[in-house]
Amino acid sequence: MTSPRPSAARLRRRLAGLASVTLVGVLALTGCGRVSDTSASSSSTSATSSSTVADAATAVADESGADATSTSTTVSDAAAAAEAFLATLTDEQRGQVVYDYDDETRTTSWSNFPVTFVERAGLNLADLTEEQQGAAMEVLAALLDDEGYATVAAIIGGDQYLADNSSSTESSLGQYYIALFGEPSTTEAWEVQFGGHHLGINATLDGSADAITFAPTHLGVQPAVYTNEDGEEVQPFEGIYTDAFAFFDSLTAEQQATLTSGEVSMCAPGDTCGFATGEGLSGADLTDEQAELLLELIANWTGLADDETTEATREEIEATLDETVIAWSGETTYDMSTGDGISFSISGPDVYVAFQAQQGSAGADVDGVTTSGWGHVHTIYRDPTNDYAGSVTQQAASGMGGPGGGEMPGAPGDVS
Repeated sequence: MTSPRPSAARLRRRLAGLASVTLVGVLALTGCGRVSDTSASSSSTSATSSSTVADAATAVADESGADATSTSTTVSDAAAAAEAFLATLTDEQRGQVVYDYDDETRTTSWSNFPVTFVERAGLNLADLTEEQQGAAMEVLAALLDDEGYATVAAIIGGDQYLADNSSSTESSLGQYYIALFGEPSTTEAWEVQFGGHHLGINATLDGSADAITFAPTHLGVQPAVYTNEDGEEVQPFEGIYTDAFAFFDSLTAEQQATLTSGEVSMCAPGDTCGFATGEGLSGADLTDEQAELLLELIANWTGLADDETTEATREEIEATLDETVIAWSGETTYDMSTGDGISFSISGPDVYVAFQAQQGSAGADVDGVTTSGWGHVHTIYRDPTNDYAGSVTQQAASGMGGPGGGEMPGAPGDVS
């Protein structure tokens, strides 16, 4: 098997569709677009509107330079960017954004629920000045490669599109939080946590071990496709959908039948998880070409940073790929004009990915725009052997997967 990265031509195609702004499914997210005031307020005298978060993401994308190619360079660049961000803050703000490295809040302060239901750690970017917002986004730009950053910026842009154009009364749209666990360092382990409703990045960087892990991370999207302020079409999950169907279409009819006979598994952000593989298609039954396509699909979550980090994670996953099980449900043709979308899970000793189509718009309807099924997706990536770089144990969070607690209207009470 060869390179874990997309081809250069393919990467250019993805970036062309994304750079303009640029699950999970145990929960039926009915009602998540209908929330009013709670403890996670976006009021601020510093920032006039949450739209500036999307603006900051776009501005940083436009200014970003070449990707780092090594883990050590990414760690160094991210640490420098984080220190520059901290330098823009007041003492009070710095005290709110930096936590002890082993604080168990790391495991309970991220979610696929709106911030009005699950309180996030750190600072709300909507409460920051334009300079501070830009500095926060620079941390992500230093941490992620161009493609990863473009995906994140597109997710943020989608939330802002819904805030501007949908029928939703969800006050958390456009709110994103940043927290640091441990002081930024090139020699000690620390973590960047960044997210909102459709995004939850947990990146642990350890310069002493020359290692970075993004386990666990949540990527979500709503809507599937939208038009940004420049009139350009943005499809945040185009790469994931393309890779998923490239893998599916590579299978024989018999393999597809086995793939779709299994039950798609799900592991929510607040769940300690057993990571059961369940039934489905085994990695041992794949040809080398099919295994390569599966690894490229997984790289949408594990390959967010530099090539060296991506390759190290890929090698671990590839070593136990024969013991990994893939299950699929929903449509078998990549055509977002029909059907209710797809769900799949990839579960093995060294990787867990779940992709879940949400069957509902959650009140965020836009005329002529897909905001359910194909266009409302929550995903999760976790590493059964190395979540949080093995530094803390996932806590079973109260309520809905975070310290906010409570139940979402219309959603099951048990989210674990």
